Amino acid sequence: MSMTHLPAAKHRRMPWKNGRGETTEIAVYPQGAGLEDFGWRLSMAGVTEHGAFSIFPGIDRTLAVLDGAGIELEVQGQDRHRLTPGTEPLAFAADVPAVAHLLGGPISDLNLMTRRGSYVHQLRHATDPAPLGRPDWLLVLATAPATVRIAGQEVALGQFDALLCDGAEAASPPAPAPDLWLATISRA
Repeated sequence: MSMTHLPAAKHRRMPWKNGRGETTEIAVYPQGAGLEDFGWRLSMAGVTEHGAFSIFPGIDRTLAVLDGAGIELEVQGQDRHRLTPGTEPLAFAADVPAVAHLLGGPISDLNLMTRRGSYVHQLRHATDPAPLGRPDWLLVLATAPATVRIAGQEVALGQFDALLCDGAEAASPPAPAPDLWLATISRA
């Protein structure tokens, strides 16, 4: 198994695809891929105003709110969804129009995207007891400092540090913790 510590200080900051904000890229595959050619991507963003999401053709996305009052997300062809730090993440197609309406000021969100037909993903709190299955990659994101024990090893993570695990042992989740998010990605 391969485990790579991804410290927050080294996450790549870049403009949103639509230019209306900034995103912090935690991990991308293949490494160094851009917004047009990634297979999968995990990122965070600060949302400071109501507005449209960037369109990503052929991409599936899951969004979670990390902090702030939350948003109402209007995805074309669906009902409005209210997302807060306490709600489950929302999965939706990234190639249909979506508009966010802030509920009470700025928020921070966590965004996992995969190329449809090539990869599938799941994003959830580490407190979710459901088994992970057999993913090809597991990303663990700490929203507060935490020591993660995974596959018999302990790794200290700072706030917004991540741990990327690949190989057969990627199915070994860390112990449940409220300050950890798990992103699993599998080849389709």
